[in-house]
Amino acid sequence: MATVTASVPRLALPGILRHRAAHKLLLLALAAAVLVPLADAHWSSGSWPGALTVDLSGPLGRANDWIIDNRDSSPLFLYFFGYISNAVVLSVRAVYLVLLAAGWAGVTAFGALVAWRVAGVRLAVGTGVAFLVCGLLGMWVPTMQTLALMVVAVLTSVVVGLLLGLAGGLSERTDRALRPVLDTMQVLPAFAYLLPVVLVFGIGVPAAVLATVVYAAPPMARLTALGLRNADPEVLEAVESLGATGRQRLLTARLPLARKQLLLGLNQTIMMALSMAVIASVIGAGGLGDRVYQALASVDVGAALAAGIPIVLLAVVLDRVTAAAGEQTDEPTASDPRRWLYALGATVAVAVAVRLAGALDWPSGWTLDIAEPVNRVVDWMTAHLYSGVPYLGGTADWAGHFTTWVLDPVRDGLQWLPWWSVLLIVAALAWVIGTWRTALTAVLAMAAIGVLGVWKPSLDTLSQVLAAVAVTLVLGFATGIAAARSDRFERALRPVLDVCQTMPQFVYLIPVVALFGVGRAPAVAAAVVYALPAVVRITTQGLRQVDPAALESARSLGATGAQQLRQIQLPLARPALLLAVNQGVVLVLAVVIIGGLVGGGALGYDAVFGLAQGDLATGLVAGAAIVCLGLMLDRVTQPTERRTRKGA
Repeated sequence: MATVTASVPRLALPGILRHRAAHKLLLLALAAAVLVPLADAHWSSGSWPGALTVDLSGPLGRANDWIIDNRDSSPLFLYFFGYISNAVVLSVRAVYLVLLAAGWAGVTAFGALVAWRVAGVRLAVGTGVAFLVCGLLGMWVPTMQTLALMVVAVLTSVVVGLLLGLAGGLSERTDRALRPVLDTMQVLPAFAYLLPVVLVFGIGVPAAVLATVVYAAPPMARLTALGLRNADPEVLEAVESLGATGRQRLLTARLPLARKQLLLGLNQTIMMALSMAVIASVIGAGGLGDRVYQALASVDVGAALAAGIPIVLLAVVLDRVTAAAGEQTDEPTASDPRRWLYALGATVAVAVAVRLAGALDWPSGWTLDIAEPVNRVVDWMTAHLYSGVPYLGGTADWAGHFTTWVLDPVRDGLQWLPWWSVLLIVAALAWVIGTWRTALTAVLAMAAIGVLGVWKPSLDTLSQVLAAVAVTLVLGFATGIAAARSDRFERALRPVLDVCQTMPQFVYLIPVVALFGVGRAPAVAAAVVYALPAVVRITTQGLRQVDPAALESARSLGATGAQQLRQIQLPLARPALLLAVNQGVVLVLAVVIIGGLVGGGALGYDAVFGLAQGDLATGLVAGAAIVCLGLMLDRVTQPTERRTRKGA
């Protein structure tokens, strides 16, 4: 006799409750219902409790005093750091003397010939024009000083990065150990580690070179390790089957296979080293950076632009040459030594001819003064746009309204919240977008800020970052969408983005201060200018990489352009848009220190004050807090890949 069993219908949850994020929010709501009353009963104040604070001023102050007292007598300084300092000075001086001996014509010819050998005639002409423009602006000698410093700094960064990358690429355990070190080297603001470098090496070229190495070596290390780990296993097995030793496999297989990654690492190292040119001038680097820094002190926009343009030209030329070298590594003539000898011989011939003609120095009559007309334009803008514009009010009014209506409420709201509620919000955001490990990391990073005793200044900095990120994303997404939908607009926008990315922050900080005054608003404006190009580029690339078949299907169904964008392109480009948000946050945070120079206050001011006063505790604590803020914001804005195993 057959029995019939009827299945009992299960209760269906509403659609929104079936999402994993909704489950996490429900759990967080239950946890908050239990924990919030308990926390409010013990810590109702918004300030971080003093019992949970660790005072590092004593130990760091003693370390500061010991370094000052023993710098001229300790064997560690005399026989280790002293030799490093002397080697750096001699290397920079030797490169600088070679550049001066070659003369302006020899250096220009050598740069053009190298570009021609690597990338062809068009880039060779562009390289030659770039060097000639540096001379026309009256910046030939500062350009050679900066170039000599960058040659030594880049070579040192490449060597250090190669060694670290080899260690990380050949050992997974070493790679895991190096990863947080490299993260700290890149996220820690330059002003924070300039102070200990100056304490050890003093003001001058050695401190500037070594600070640049700390900032520029991580990309080389990361890309070297990536290239070694991604080498073709079949090639490695074939080499190993021939009886090659580990060293032979490295030299004959792994490194040649990773050549493109190595050249990309060189490219990124050069760009990051040049971006440090102005900051390094604060501790005696000289060259173009020193001219820009002096112009900032006197609010001379024209002089700053005249020194900033050569930095941009050097960055663009070196970027194009190294990128072209990476694309042409498979050509059989790419490494022909005879052609390089011909190029070197031609350079020597030009240098000798110029020396015999007595024209090594750039002719004084071949200079173009752009400082005066630029300053006249800036003065006109300040006089007509700073205030009194009918119906608009002027840039000073905009800065005041932005501070009153946006920056002050966000800062006061964050500082009014109890500290434990801030940690709870961070945990909720990080857990919803990632995993519990992501949330734990974000909460620990935020809690470390309170333990360091800089809770309120950090929330002030966080308010500026949030406001700058909001403006950057609105402008960046709108511009990126327009560039993705118009090839002509993208081509016109590309040189503008190149200039914004390579121009030192100090250069465009000056007109920002001239237009908006001193305070937190110009600091936010400078951060927006610095972070906007990356957001625009990533947004444009993400939208352009959407599957054309999906767009064609939408068009065949009669979807308008706005519907295609809203329903197809934006959802499919979500990973790229989230990456744009993440990069916008990181780049905005990188300008916090610069904002401290123009009235941004908070952690940026503390870091600058620590460097100016030689206060190791203030500078390092502020730098560490900025690193913790960066780590927290990175975890909150970058979604983590969900793991399938239990417990993820």
